[in-house]
Amino acid sequence: MNQETMKISGMTCAACAQRIQKVVGKLDGVANASVNIATEKLSVEYDTQKVSSADIKQAVVKIGYGVIEEAEAKEVTIPIGGMTCAACAQRIEKVLNKQDGVSKASVNLATEKATISYDPQKIKISALKQSIEKIGYKALEIEKKGAVDEDKIRKEKEIRTLWRKFTISAIFGTPLLYLAMGSMVWWLPFPIPKALNAMQFPLVYALVQILLTIPVIIAGYRFYTVGFKALIQRSPNMDSLIAIGTSAAIIYSLYSTYQIATGNFHAVEGLYFETAGVIITLILLGKSLEAVSKGKTSEAIKKLMGLAPKTAIVIQDGKEVETPIDEVEIGDVILVKPGEKIPVDGVVLEGNTTIDESMLTGESMPIDKKSGDQVYAASINKNGIIRFEAKKVGGDTALAQIIKLVEDAQSSKAPIAQMADIVSGYFVPIVCLIAVIAFAAWLISGQSLVFALTIFISVLVIACPCALGLATPTAIMVGTGKGAEHGILIKGGEALETAHKINTIVFDKTGTITEGKPEVTDITATSQTSKERLLQIAASGEKGSEHPLGEAIVRKAEKDQIEFLAVDQFEAIPGHGIEVTIDGVHTLIGNRKLMVERNISLEELEKESDRLAAEGKTPMYVAMDNQLSGIIAVADVVKQSSAKAIKKLQEMGIEVAMITGDNKKTAEAIAKQVGIDRVLAEVLPQDKANEVKKLQSEGKKVSMVGDGINDAPALVQADIGIAIGSGTDVAMESADIVLMRSDLMDVPTAIHLSKSTIRNIKQNLGWAFGYNIAGIPIAAGVLYLFGGPLLNPIFAAAAMSLSSVSVLTNALRLKRFKPYQSKNG
Repeated sequence: MNQETMKISGMTCAACAQRIQKVVGKLDGVANASVNIATEKLSVEYDTQKVSSADIKQAVVKIGYGVIEEAEAKEVTIPIGGMTCAACAQRIEKVLNKQDGVSKASVNLATEKATISYDPQKIKISALKQSIEKIGYKALEIEKKGAVDEDKIRKEKEIRTLWRKFTISAIFGTPLLYLAMGSMVWWLPFPIPKALNAMQFPLVYALVQILLTIPVIIAGYRFYTVGFKALIQRSPNMDSLIAIGTSAAIIYSLYSTYQIATGNFHAVEGLYFETAGVIITLILLGKSLEAVSKGKTSEAIKKLMGLAPKTAIVIQDGKEVETPIDEVEIGDVILVKPGEKIPVDGVVLEGNTTIDESMLTGESMPIDKKSGDQVYAASINKNGIIRFEAKKVGGDTALAQIIKLVEDAQSSKAPIAQMADIVSGYFVPIVCLIAVIAFAAWLISGQSLVFALTIFISVLVIACPCALGLATPTAIMVGTGKGAEHGILIKGGEALETAHKINTIVFDKTGTITEGKPEVTDITATSQTSKERLLQIAASGEKGSEHPLGEAIVRKAEKDQIEFLAVDQFEAIPGHGIEVTIDGVHTLIGNRKLMVERNISLEELEKESDRLAAEGKTPMYVAMDNQLSGIIAVADVVKQSSAKAIKKLQEMGIEVAMITGDNKKTAEAIAKQVGIDRVLAEVLPQDKANEVKKLQSEGKKVSMVGDGINDAPALVQADIGIAIGSGTDVAMESADIVLMRSDLMDVPTAIHLSKSTIRNIKQNLGWAFGYNIAGIPIAAGVLYLFGGPLLNPIFAAAAMSLSSVSVLTNALRLKRFKPYQSKNG
């Protein structure tokens, strides 16, 4: 099976989406077709042996819609399933390289991906996939780059076009309405010229209205071309409703004009040009506002795209060449200076630095990088100059994966939307039927043709399938976008919906409840020195070190506002520690190996050292002038936000448990610190999934929160897997929600966001169904039956325009969502 996403143009309402879904779904070989009206994309899964991408596109065009061709890539990365060894990779590589049009194919067994350079004029991606599958492997879904900039330009053009059409229709529609209604509203400031008086010069009056109506009809011509085409193909949509309603008004008005021309001046009362003109003007206004609102729902993606640098400095023949980011290739050597952004993912070849990866992981502390370490696109190089080899470019970078994840989530459907999808498929034909029945019923009851026509037009115009179609996807787009803004990546509508039902959350301990980075926990000094002096000497020595344990000591000294001393001599001893001279004092700071090697006696603090080690802490020994001066213990401590996050979850009525491989005593001590009652200790990584399964068997909806690497099976087993503080491939694959920050308060925030989004969807669906259920009978004249007013088609059009805008506006309220804060509430 091949999976492809196509950008569709020309959709105006949920009925359009249903029509495309239905037609494509009926094609032989298509397993699944799903259309998202908010993102204007068709996702289709099909058998390449039975149907081609071109056939699907042709089917879409045939029913009156357009397929926007994305710029074709000259390099594609295809994930492959079924490889077990290097021979498999070689086999696939060999077959791909033999294909006509392939210039180079490289298969990476570790990443299980084939990177292929090809000529799109000679060979298609579907043919590349077929060649892989012919030899017994599985060509999986392609991870496409997010063409957001192109999409943004297209959307901006669409908004400009809609506003221009609305302006034209308003320029002619306003005087048309004024002319038609002016004689009824005596207090209007500008009297209608005598030459246009309906009673004295009815034919001139009618002809001027025709002249004013023509530009409005031209501005809204798409309603007619699309609407009638859909009607002919027996699949009416919202455009069909507008086209039928306004055409009925125009045809009847033209007939009345003919009557006037033949001398029947009473026919002037049958002119309804302003109804058609104003309906089109109001709907163009609604469509313009809708397009603007839709654009706002995808702002989060644009922000993510803005993180990536536009150029990179590539070393070519020993020279520094500034190269556009799209032209950077795997294997290029890239130079990054202090303060610059890393352009693509890669591995450091030479140089030492610290890199701020907070925009990807949320970790506030810069991370040390040396030769052999990985660097990620969009992270910021803080102080050193490095050269690194590009390993992942374009759509394969961690940033691109995050963007794709958010895009996929925004394209997905929540189960709650199924009812709206079903109703949308039958909605327009039912409305047409109601309009015809209402028209006939009023005529039979003895009302005039004009009265029955007013009812007919009102019913057609007031119905709003748009509101139904937009209710769910817009809320999901804003909700997932808002999540991404705060480092919470939700994989899709289903995950968003399931998250609000969670009643039990299991936290992994290491790196989740605890910091995952060392902090100073104990300072023990011998009788020869004080704790303050010991910390001062150790921190001054470690100031120039790049070791995480050394950094923990420096952070502790900075926190205690201890003055750093000048270092006269400094030497790093890899794997052991450092040797420094401070204030004329020869000092060794490091592990037991260093002390033993330099014959420093540890006897005085042996018991203390053993105690600290038993508690899982790392002792750092400090020796001054060849004598042991003390121990500084460093350990992974509980995160500040842990206790607060757990308390918040418990306030939300969620049971919290902790799972760890640690012994029961240590685990319970940590659990007590953060307020967790249920502890699952001494659990091996492979058994974590079973523990989650046990909780589920108790009838609980379980979420697992872990680092996304050794917790992968448990994340998959849970109803909702949450990977915290990790942007790795494993986390992306295993978890339903990825938290880019290490702040545990993001867990209750994610649940809160889910609840807010689902509540918003329910409000939208309630409004969309409620509006149509109430509006259609009113338009059909139910109120008039009981002595109430008759709904004017102009007001029906205004209500219809505002209904979809109101759904979008309600969805945009989610932009005001505030995450729970770790500090100050």
